[in-house]
Amino acid sequence: MMNPDLSEMLGLQPTGQIRWGLRRTRTMLHSVGRPHMAYRSVHVGGTNGKGSVAAMVASILNAAGRRVGLYTSPHLVDFAERIQVDGRPVDDELLGACASRLRPFVTEGATFFETATALAFLCFAEAGVDFVVAEVGLGGRLDATNVLLPEVAAITNVAWDHSEYLGNTLSAIAGEKAGIAKPGVPLVLGRLEPEAGKIIRETAERVGTPLFQIGYDAGVRRIRIHRDRTELEYVGPDSREAIALRCPLVGYHQAWNVGLAALTVQNLPPSSRPAPAAVQRGIADVRWPGRLQIEQRGDRTWVLDVAHNVVGVESLAQALTSLDLRGPLALVVAILGDKPWPEMLPPLLALADVSIFTVAPSSPPDRRWNAAAVAATISSYSVEVIEDFAAALEQASQLASTIVVTGSNHTVGDAMRELDMPVSLLATDEVG
Repeated sequence: MMNPDLSEMLGLQPTGQIRWGLRRTRTMLHSVGRPHMAYRSVHVGGTNGKGSVAAMVASILNAAGRRVGLYTSPHLVDFAERIQVDGRPVDDELLGACASRLRPFVTEGATFFETATALAFLCFAEAGVDFVVAEVGLGGRLDATNVLLPEVAAITNVAWDHSEYLGNTLSAIAGEKAGIAKPGVPLVLGRLEPEAGKIIRETAERVGTPLFQIGYDAGVRRIRIHRDRTELEYVGPDSREAIALRCPLVGYHQAWNVGLAALTVQNLPPSSRPAPAAVQRGIADVRWPGRLQIEQRGDRTWVLDVAHNVVGVESLAQALTSLDLRGPLALVVAILGDKPWPEMLPPLLALADVSIFTVAPSSPPDRRWNAAAVAATISSYSVEVIEDFAAALEQASQLASTIVVTGSNHTVGDAMRELDMPVSLLATDEVG
């Protein structure tokens, strides 16, 4: 049975209302002894790929012999996925004990994410981790995770997403992402649009942040995509020798995420910097479910991907065209209503033999799309609307050999539940 203190705190369900500021998070953390100051940390922001990069950095640090906490969001199936220690979701006993300790100090007006962040940072301190790798939730400058004083920070990329909160221009969004820059703390950058790069470089210069960027200070080459892995070579700063890396996450975008993760750990202080062998082991062992996850069930191939914005969909579509997947291919998609579905759908519909629009049961009722109304806007492709999620999955499995399920974390998490696919976080875990 769930600890009642945790149950009450998790009752603060995420909503569309954002209350910006770090004060509430700092107040909660200071009330329980400033646990976020008990360990070293790495902070990872950006629009897409920040969860993958955070998971990679944590896996590399684990391979180097460090005890590591990983904080990400949102979860797919279970809240504890957000708070991992050495690759495993935090255990119920520790989670419950920390919830009981934090509960009296939950600040009035604190959001779900602020409370979850304070809880995670307390769990990590109680677990005695050496490092915490924290993924930014939204934006960066005023995100609850920005209470950390990291040894290195990273920004994966900047693209259009959450513009209602972060701003209506790419420059404004980049300014919010750049808010994780801190004086003297190395900031590692992925591939950036010129407009976003200019803002981030200006912010770094103003703050006094050393900058390093993949493609300039380090690079990836000889990328090869397979159904079960991505292979590449990474060339680090001031080095002419490449490191061969093999990552179980699939896609060209993951190759660049691997390079960014490697460059990030190479900017840790020398005493904390993993050796190349640890980078190789960590990348080989990383697990990040729901990201172009391919599961074979009998004679059906299931592809699950949480693509929830235009850039995510483009990466998924590119990967699908690179893989040898047996047809016909069915698309089962459920996108949140406040996402740019008119731009997200065409790259996916163009690849599908069968397209089914549905609704993810766990998606917030006020954010669900009107699947029938969206289907009515589609004239170039044949689309079937099956709002019952389980029925949509069943229909797709009857019509196609490969089924792609995508649109949001809710969509993929609900599919995992319905198909009884456990969230595999460790290389040694068995996937049913």
